[in-house]
Amino acid sequence: MITINKNIQLQPILATDVAMLQGLMQVIYPPAYKHFWKDNGDFYINKQYSEENILKELLEENAAYYFILFNGQIIGNLRFLWDEKLAGISEEKQVKLHRIYLLPKTQSKGIGKAVLLWLEEKAKQEEYQVIWLDAMDEQQQAFQFYKKRGYQYHSHVFLTFELMLPEFRKMNQIYKVL
Repeated sequence: MITINKNIQLQPILATDVAMLQGLMQVIYPPAYKHFWKDNGDFYINKQYSEENILKELLEENAAYYFILFNGQIIGNLRFLWDEKLAGISEEKQVKLHRIYLLPKTQSKGIGKAVLLWLEEKAKQEEYQVIWLDAMDEQQQAFQFYKKRGYQYHSHVFLTFELMLPEFRKMNQIYKVL
């Protein structure tokens, strides 16, 4: 268990936690993203959070995957990848924030900010120079969250999921020099 502050902890996700992670994402993902999909996001949840995919992600050597706890309750998850490079950025040591999700009722309480600051400090301690992520263009609240914290636009890519509505496929690649 990693303590970020008196209210927020990170608990490593283990292979025995697959069902818990799946249930959590069934609650978190649809309210924020179902309108991006022809099938309300079922394809994405079933693909990304299948037992097979979760177990594969847990085995990646450069990955860290945690439940986010607030006052002892699991309220989200965090996944990042050490040494994952953003094309066109010259700094050698980069870390990618792959996922951070919080239950809707816990958003805007400073939890995401605290977790992000913890990750930035951890990266600095490990002598990483850049942190980056893909942020959905259509999720302006999230995009502004990162912008306020010093992240800047680098480039964009387009997702290729057939069931995703075309107008929601743009992902901004944003980064921050630490």
